[in-house]
Amino acid sequence: MKPVKHLLIFSLFTLFSFTAVHKYYVSITQIEYVKDKQSVQIITRIFVDDFEKLLRKRYDKTIVLNDGKDETLIDGYIKKYLLQKLEININNTPKTLAFIGKEYDDDIVYCYLEIENVKAINSFEVKNTVLFDVFPDQKNIVRNNINGKNKTFVLIPEKDKGLLNF
Repeated sequence: MKPVKHLLIFSLFTLFSFTAVHKYYVSITQIEYVKDKQSVQIITRIFVDDFEKLLRKRYDKTIVLNDGKDETLIDGYIKKYLLQKLEININNTPKTLAFIGKEYDDDIVYCYLEIENVKAINSFEVKNTVLFDVFPDQKNIVRNNINGKNKTFVLIPEKDKGLLNF
């Protein structure tokens, strides 16, 4: 009977020791240069719960994303935050991003931004520090499609920039 008791205790210990779920913190940003529109179009996908935690910490403790309330206020906070955390240099010149809007899809918020009047791209640098200030393990995946060249960067707090030269 003792071996069964030991096995049961060991099994319970093992079960309860590893029940904590490890959460991954990641965002995905897609950047595409649409030459005929002279536009750089940006879509950033962020988990709603992670973004909500950040917005509560930075701006308003009562913010609830995707509840249909306070959308104008939330858009203002998202715009303010993303314009601080996403930086793009084209041809060694800093560019101004325009926040177009956002939409929710289940547990993801899609944020749309754009840079207009881009006639040509010879070099492209992106810095993405989204959520680094709240989650030290955050990774920001940036997928670029510029001048027909596809390149993906995985940005972390220690390496938060990616550069493409053409």
